[in-house]
Formats: sequence, structure tokens, C-alpha cells
Amino acid sequence: MEVKAIFGERLRELRQKAGLQQNELGEKLGLSSNGIGMMERGHRGTTIEKVVLLAKYFHVSADYLLGITDDPAWRGAEE
Repeated sequence: MEVKAIFGERLRELRQKAGLQQNELGEKLGLSSNGIGMMERGHRGTTIEKVVLLAKYFHVSADYLLGITDDPAWRGAEE
């Protein structure tokens, strides 16, 4: 499975688990609901900054979002 598809699938799962609609997540993070939807469907890649933003928001590792690991554990430094 390609990276965009894995990223999209994991993003959708995290958003749904948090009980958020695409527009709600977009509002919280300053992203468009259209952009969220395209990322979830694997039609659009994203920037490093947005990967970090999403990882911090959901408290998962960027490696998890990108499909490098199946362990979602957040080990980042808190700001």
C-alpha cells in the first residue's frame, strides 16, 4: 500500500475515533475540510508541517501516520 493511502486511512481512523467530522478537524487545525477529505482518500499528499500538526493533535507518532510503524505511541517532546 502506498504512503498516501496508509496516511489517509490512519488519518480517517483517528478523526472518526475522536468523533470529529472533516470540517470540525479542519476548523481545529486551520485546514480545509476539502483538504482533509482529499488526504483521507489518498488523493493528496501533505507537508511535513501538517504531518507534525496532525501527529501532535492526535498524540501519535508521525511514523505511525506515515505507515513506517504500526505502533501509534507518541514519544515526542511536549511544547
